[in-house]
Amino acid sequence: MASFLKQKQSDMQVQQIKAFGSPDVFETAQVERPEPGPRQLRVRQIASSVNPVDTKLRQAGPAIAPALPAILGCDVAGIVDAVGDGVQTFATGDAVYGCAAGVKGRGGAYGEYVVVDAELMAAKPETLDWRQTAALPLVTITAWEAIVDRCRVKPGDHVLIHGGAGGVGHIAIQIAKAQGARVAATISSAEKADIARQCGADDTINYREESVTDYVERLTGGRGFDVVFDATGGSDIATSFAGVRVNGQVATIVSQYEADLTPMHVKSLTLHTIFMLTAMLNGVDPTHHAEILTKAAGLATAGQLKPLLDDRRFSLGDVAAAHSHLESGTAVGKVVIDIADA
Repeated sequence: MASFLKQKQSDMQVQQIKAFGSPDVFETAQVERPEPGPRQLRVRQIASSVNPVDTKLRQAGPAIAPALPAILGCDVAGIVDAVGDGVQTFATGDAVYGCAAGVKGRGGAYGEYVVVDAELMAAKPETLDWRQTAALPLVTITAWEAIVDRCRVKPGDHVLIHGGAGGVGHIAIQIAKAQGARVAATISSAEKADIARQCGADDTINYREESVTDYVERLTGGRGFDVVFDATGGSDIATSFAGVRVNGQVATIVSQYEADLTPMHVKSLTLHTIFMLTAMLNGVDPTHHAEILTKAAGLATAGQLKPLLDDRRFSLGDVAAAHSHLESGTAVGKVVIDIADA
């Protein structure tokens, strides 16, 4: 009886999938609580979030998804529960966050505990609550890689962000403003224009009502933007090419489609493709993501970075509903999953 109780006490609740497909593949399961290996942390999860890549991993699976049965969820936000050998940066009880889970070779964040590489994690922003913290990692790293690392936006640059009210887009606006840029954002409604302006956008463009030619003329005198960042996850790179100036830079979060690069050649453009999971999947400079999140926490403390959260609340048992809500296209802000109390 004693061994049985001990085994149960070491279990944790997770949302698990045994097949790839629609949101209803999620099921509640009890699994053994993982132990951290060398240079790893075990984190007691307080919250996580749903990103489009999480839904794609659930749908499409094998290429970069964890092996089945799988626990998904990239964004980690919680309290260090156990520390593996060789970890010097964190201790038990530390509040941390990071994009460090839910892909091939790694357990996911949709569970009560998750083991992560310590070098991928950063200290939780002191000025944000747990739900806000859980919303930040993947979208912040993505936006930072585009705006800061690749395009090297600097004071005085004129930046256009497609999808300014989206998960990546609304964070990109704030990061570009923190870099000293003038920022315009495309949106699809008056409500989303308000969101973009609240995030710091100097100008908004309703792409359903104004052509690229017209807004380039209105906002840049026909010259074009110095940097265009397509954060929509769509497949219209031509709009970005049309909006950027000669010798300008374009960044996009999706490039898995055929496109005519003639305008890129004619304007001598630089194109950056951003897939922030690449570093985690391939072990390339992993500490850089922690550096980004540390700097992002500083921006949050300075009042320059704050995520927008969708109004609907979801618990660990509601992961399927959270995925469905994001895929419905009706979510406004990041979809967060509450897992435990701090």
